[in-house]
Amino acid sequence: MNPGYAGRSELPDNLKALFRPVAMMVPDFVQIAKIILMSEGFLKEEELSRKVVTIYELMRKQLSKQDHYDFGMRAVKSVLNAAGRIKRERPELDEFGVVIKACRDMNLPKFIAEDTILFDNLFIDLFPGQEEPENDIDDILIAIEDALERHNLLLHENLVVKILQLYDSKITRHGNMLVGQTMSGKTTCWEILEEALNELNSEEKKSNPNKEEYKFLQVKHELINPKSVNTNELYGFNDESSPPVWTDGILSTVLKRQCQDPGNYWKWMIFDGPVDTLWIESMNSVLDDSKLLTLNNGDRIGLSTTVRLLFEV
Repeated sequence: MNPGYAGRSELPDNLKALFRPVAMMVPDFVQIAKIILMSEGFLKEEELSRKVVTIYELMRKQLSKQDHYDFGMRAVKSVLNAAGRIKRERPELDEFGVVIKACRDMNLPKFIAEDTILFDNLFIDLFPGQEEPENDIDDILIAIEDALERHNLLLHENLVVKILQLYDSKITRHGNMLVGQTMSGKTTCWEILEEALNELNSEEKKSNPNKEEYKFLQVKHELINPKSVNTNELYGFNDESSPPVWTDGILSTVLKRQCQDPGNYWKWMIFDGPVDTLWIESMNSVLDDSKLLTLNNGDRIGLSTTVRLLFEV
């Protein structure tokens, strides 16, 4: 039972009467943002935290209402963490430039076309005269274009932009979702990105075989369709015998294998199929900051830093 949640029933009235309303306070977003920015090493945290929270409030009010938009605390936190990562990678950048880049990188991939124009105007208002820092994407851009040509695909600007955005999102977040109509190029998007990264990795290895850390890691993917089996077969279950015998599920077996693999390369887990409340429910703790999948037999699978989840819906 869970009122207002898809796939769950409402509370009956006689049960509702037993619950009492609770007053809750709205969290102070500016204060939280300020603390996170300070912990990431920013010096102008006071001004930046106000600007980031303001831009999220404006986005919530002015952009169109889409199912996949989220401008809550979780989104703010992921932007601030991304800003910290960019600051460490490119210490020469101005702090305002870092925050602008983080906000754009984390939000542009999910906007529909008409919202992108509004979003750009918000930025001009809030950061007047500030330019977004240039991205160093020449290597990956050439590799993507080569991969598209090898597959005899049209070098379409939108597709290239989406592949680059997926690359940025994959670096920052451990769980991503490709949303779009059938035949809109979702599979092509991740397949071309995987091929491009593998190509760049093999070139790096040829030119410098003894290097310990490569800029572009190799990618290996596992693909499952969660709707082709039932939830028990997906996560594993105890059978009816006594004592009950545990049978491992497909998802838990594949994820365990990926997480225990010590190899230094990207391991992508791709869920190709509709996301519904019945099976995605158990993935909640995997997709939040704890990165843990807890199974019914008490096993806990923690995601390693090289494992990435991708939902293609």
